[in-house]
Amino acid sequence: MRLSLRFVLPLLIVLAGFAYAIVPLVDQFTQRWFVRDMDIRSSLIANTIGESLLEQVAAGSKAKTAAFFVRITQDERLYAIGYCAAPQSAPLASKLFPGDIRCDNLTRFEGADKNLLTSASGPLHVAVKPLESGGTAAGKLVLIHDMSFVERRSEETRRYVFFFFAGLAIVVSLITVIVAQLSWRGWVQGMRALLRGEGLLRQPPVGAAQPEFQPIARDLQRLIRDLENEARSRDEGQTTWTAESLRAILQGELRGEDVIVVSNREPYIHQQRGDHIEVQRPASGLVTALEPIMRACSGTWIAHGSGSADRAVVDARDHVQVPPDKPAYQIRRLWLTAAEEAGYYFGFANEGLWPLCHIAHVRPTFRSGDWAHYEAVNRKFARAVAEEAKTDAPIVLVQDYHFALLPRMIRELLPNATVITFWHIPWPNPESFSICPWREQIVAGMLGSSILGFHTQSHCNNFVDTVDRLLEANVDRESFRVTLGGHATAVRRYPISIDWPPAEEMVGKPVDECRAEIRRAHDLPADHAVGIGVDRLDYTKGIVERFRAIERLLELRPEWIGRFSFIQIAAPTRSSIEEYQSHEAQVRALATRINDRFSRAGRAGPPPILLKVEHHEPRQIYEHYRAAELCFVSSLHDGMNLVAKEFVASRDDGRGVLILSQFTGAARELPEALIVNPYDADQCAAALHLALTMPEAEQRDRMRLMRNLVAEFNVYRWAGRMLLDAAIMRRRGRLADGAATAGNG
Repeated sequence: MRLSLRFVLPLLIVLAGFAYAIVPLVDQFTQRWFVRDMDIRSSLIANTIGESLLEQVAAGSKAKTAAFFVRITQDERLYAIGYCAAPQSAPLASKLFPGDIRCDNLTRFEGADKNLLTSASGPLHVAVKPLESGGTAAGKLVLIHDMSFVERRSEETRRYVFFFFAGLAIVVSLITVIVAQLSWRGWVQGMRALLRGEGLLRQPPVGAAQPEFQPIARDLQRLIRDLENEARSRDEGQTTWTAESLRAILQGELRGEDVIVVSNREPYIHQQRGDHIEVQRPASGLVTALEPIMRACSGTWIAHGSGSADRAVVDARDHVQVPPDKPAYQIRRLWLTAAEEAGYYFGFANEGLWPLCHIAHVRPTFRSGDWAHYEAVNRKFARAVAEEAKTDAPIVLVQDYHFALLPRMIRELLPNATVITFWHIPWPNPESFSICPWREQIVAGMLGSSILGFHTQSHCNNFVDTVDRLLEANVDRESFRVTLGGHATAVRRYPISIDWPPAEEMVGKPVDECRAEIRRAHDLPADHAVGIGVDRLDYTKGIVERFRAIERLLELRPEWIGRFSFIQIAAPTRSSIEEYQSHEAQVRALATRINDRFSRAGRAGPPPILLKVEHHEPRQIYEHYRAAELCFVSSLHDGMNLVAKEFVASRDDGRGVLILSQFTGAARELPEALIVNPYDADQCAAALHLALTMPEAEQRDRMRLMRNLVAEFNVYRWAGRMLLDAAIMRRRGRLADGAATAGNG
């Protein structure tokens, strides 16, 4: 016991001293983080209310301005707000605005180290933000935040650190006593014996490193990392998600990890055009969402090579570096036979699973031959994952309904892999899904995932209900974990989004230029009202219902005949499937009939519908977004629909109206859009008229709110949440494996 105390007492003294030293440092960093967050928050508020405030001031109504300030300061952290038109003027301010802040002394608060003020009510953060109107200075906005919550957070942090080190001291003391006792018996044979559970220390050779504290240091490092991760989870709402922040998180949490993406569609397609090769980026929501992630974290993207020149550009191992102008990751292309593609992709995936999951009134078709190809292709991709994996525990992101069997196949080849499967389309209720003859195999295959993600909570609920109905699995509805065959799968909601901010090449051209060029390209008058729809030519997108709504608008509101045209960009898709051929013919015929109907009887002028069944590059699509008065998304059933978010992101002018189907996942996130039932032609026609006549001020208010949401909940947040969850899961698994190894030793 005396020997044990010789170890324990010095350790307790060291830990106590370390705790005493780290608390002030934690307080310092906590305050610095929150000051930075308050600066960011102040900028966001200033950008949001600046235009409305200047309108109030210009109107000269102090009462309305005061009422406006009262509404703004209902935020629990916003202590007071003021506006200074000039240094010599008196501030227009809310009730609690400090008297020692005047318009002539604002410069004292404009430095990064000068924005804290002490008052009787506690510490305050003062931010001075200049406002502009028409490119000229229009005064300064003063935002004062209550920083007392920082003291509360600091107190919580100090208490947490105290309990952490107290618990650590107990754990270290116990470990030290055990090690010292075992060492006294002479059972130690170095670190290897300790890890086997024999736990014994022996006097090391002269000059060798002392091993006694190595297990303690390792445990300390793990505990500190867990503390940091918990703090990050609590403050996730404060994180500004960008490619850089995602890359920093990946480097901290997944340093050296092997990241692989698997999807049917590749992000870059090489096509032979005469004597040269052209690179295309497909119009796909999946690619739009994932391609920025791979730029941020690097790795390998495994996909079906479908381009006519894809084989010509790969190396001996079927790899090609992308993006072509600035390579950041690599594509591994797999080659499918015509029979495999017909059975796996066009057959089972798109004639079976696609209509089954979308419930779009198209009967799913299931053939045993298609199922055999689906199994075989999933197996081929599983072998490719194993070949591309640099370790026995890669992180694999499996994308969409083409690979329902792949997660379990990967687990068979790489038992230690962390498989994140994201299902980009809806998941139906159990009764609908039970139509599939191979329903049990599909669900069991998906449960090979470590994490299974859907867009909305209702899709998560439907999947868990399906598992409960079909399989003998342990379903925990409180934590949304499903355990099958001893393997647990976390079922989570991860609403997908888009890259933010949009690339300069997408929004660099001014809106006025886009408006003029698009109208000129389509032979439309300069003042002609334009609507835009961007979809694949798929029956789930509601294009027929959209055209009928436009027809109904012109019936009810004939003043729009010759003054409004709707440009429908419809990328060809799955044209070898009979249902898609029939749908394309129906869309073309309906557009022709509507155009003929409203061009007769002396109604000369532009046609109501301009149907463009052809591929458009992303830059061209964004030009159409920026040129339009409205965007109409009328999907009959959609997991999310990124077109809605792309339109919002493109409108940095604050103009434009989004009409959005209630059957999209995006409708749950963008309530400021005009939400419609696409099956109700009268309601959609009314929404079109409302969009075309909506005042600019209302457009800006709606667009501002939607843009703020898309900016905050962007694709990097989507990826970051999934990958952080995977990192935590991997860390817990390693700790559990270490404990099991020590116990078995």
